[in-house]
Amino acid sequence: MVTTPDPPVAQTPVGQVAPLVITWEPLPDDVLLEDEPAENTGQPLIAGALRESLELIGFIRSEMLIASNFGLCATVNGDLVIKAPDWVYVPSAHPSELAADRRSYTPTLQGDVPLIAMEFLFHKDGGEYSVKRTFPPGKWFFYEQILKIPVYVIFEPADGLLEIYQLTAGRYELQPLTPENRCWIAEMGLFLGIWQGTKEERTGYWLRWWDEAGNLLPWAVEQIAQERQRAEQERQRAEEERQRAEKLAEYLRSQGIDPDAL
Repeated sequence: MVTTPDPPVAQTPVGQVAPLVITWEPLPDDVLLEDEPAENTGQPLIAGALRESLELIGFIRSEMLIASNFGLCATVNGDLVIKAPDWVYVPSAHPSELAADRRSYTPTLQGDVPLIAMEFLFHKDGGEYSVKRTFPPGKWFFYEQILKIPVYVIFEPADGLLEIYQLTAGRYELQPLTPENRCWIAEMGLFLGIWQGTKEERTGYWLRWWDEAGNLLPWAVEQIAQERQRAEQERQRAEEERQRAEKLAEYLRSQGIDPDAL
């Protein structure tokens, strides 16, 4: 068990300020995790597409943990708290024999604090924005004050609205977006932003990555299309060269010169 020093404070039932005691303990084997389905078919597609681009550029390493709808754990004042962001990125997690079958993740105890947590809002209830401090705490308070995740992303797929918050002096501060609706994530060396189009039969707004030069990181289907386009361009260039060579040979023959003898 690891205890966090200098814990944040919360309001007691009588309105007095009291410290939060935060500890990092393994999830007991007998704890049943909620097996909630995705809110709709778009949620897993958006999450999977974010990972796919990173895989294709070789960004992902074996020590990283990237998951969707995956429980993050902490024990607050003796009570276990589990929150499942729609997408989470951990730069380095301790190796596990059952890494592919992790039930949950406890920061500090099992590796780094997540660098990014994302929520995809398909409803306007504001649940992901909750700053509720009493048990069970809201997601905003949990990410900001307990886990202290550096980057918190809130995305509304229906409207293409994106808010990216950076942990600054212990509080989330809204970051400005570029005119292209992107935000530089310095810790990853990538831009995160909005893209509109179609993938896997879903047409709408997506979260996507761009490199420092502003190049969109492709999905596999786009990469295949690009390779096919390059191959077709090469084929066309080769055909044009063949035609030019044939015309030159015809001209030489018309002048009584055997091109094969040159």
